[in-house]
Amino acid sequence: MRHGKKVNHLGRTASHRKAMLANMASSLILHKRISTTLAKAKALRTYVEPIITKSKNDTTHSRRTVFAYLQDKEVVTILFREIAEKVANRPGGYTRIIKLNNRAGDNAEMALIELVDYNEVYGKDVEAKEEKKTTRRGRSKAAAPKAEEAKAETAEKAATEAPAGEEAPATEEPKGE
Repeated sequence: MRHGKKVNHLGRTASHRKAMLANMASSLILHKRISTTLAKAKALRTYVEPIITKSKNDTTHSRRTVFAYLQDKEVVTILFREIAEKVANRPGGYTRIIKLNNRAGDNAEMALIELVDYNEVYGKDVEAKEEKKTTRRGRSKAAAPKAEEAKAETAEKAATEAPAGEEAPATEEPKGE
């Protein structure tokens, strides 16, 4: 039983797990999203979120603390310059996990983990497009005659608003003898 065991060991030794999570966190910070197994994504979330919180306070001590976790100067620089600026007023929840299809080789549950502020899919542009509502129902019988009347009215307007010098198209039938 796993009562009270909060850390998923991921089938690795402590040193291997620490190195793997540091590498995955560095890749996540560099690329803003990575694809991995669901278990690793959940473990990475608990690893990287406190690091991003530390990056909001740009001091020498916090930089050294974050470097102790990540072991990559370039990644630390990107984290403190770009990412900390974007998440400055976010009170947590910097990552999002999206489940994907299972992996073909071993049927492992796959997931996409991404930084929330760096997405292209869930944006304000998508919300604006959602306002347009379509229905799957056909046009009602009551709306069909109205559409025909509207077409007739537009034809009459076109006939009466013909430019001077041109004859208006005949809309009425010629009178019989």
